[in-house]
Amino acid sequence: MEALLLIDIQNDYFPGGKMSLHEPDAASKNAAAILSEFRRLGKKVIHVQHIATRADATFFLPNTVGADIHPSVAPQPQETVVIKHFPNSFRDTTLLDALQRSDVDSLVVVGMMTHMCVDTTVRAAADLGFRCALVEDACATKSLEFAGRRVSAEQVQLAYLAALDGSFANVVSSQSVLTSSQH
Repeated sequence: MEALLLIDIQNDYFPGGKMSLHEPDAASKNAAAILSEFRRLGKKVIHVQHIATRADATFFLPNTVGADIHPSVAPQPQETVVIKHFPNSFRDTTLLDALQRSDVDSLVVVGMMTHMCVDTTVRAAADLGFRCALVEDACATKSLEFAGRRVSAEQVQLAYLAALDGSFANVVSSQSVLTSSQH
């Protein structure tokens, strides 16, 4: 069975948040379209919400609006919400149990940040035997810096998608997910 996994689409990643990403609105719009289709088809949906627990955390702080799941993909009462405290959505969470209880063997993954929580979760899911489709235009990331050099968000996104594609996931577009679900 296939499930949609929405990783950390939370307010702090949007403009005005404490860790604004590159083009989060476009990514969340595509994630919302896929979410709507999964709901229409009655397929399993799991939201992952990061709540910071480290003393030095600067975003996703407990009991803040920034840590709330973004309204564009707000969970419905019957949908599972998994709380996590580490980048890997499987680490010390109920995610694996929830997937196994529902006989899920295939994941469609959307979310934020591509280079951190999405990457770590997709790699873990593949290691656990799940087939993953990572929706490239329903994910967002940010620019990074290494050795005094800036790496643009676009390049970070491309590098991580390229690294995951074929080995850990099948990287696809939101349009291809929406088109394939209609058949």
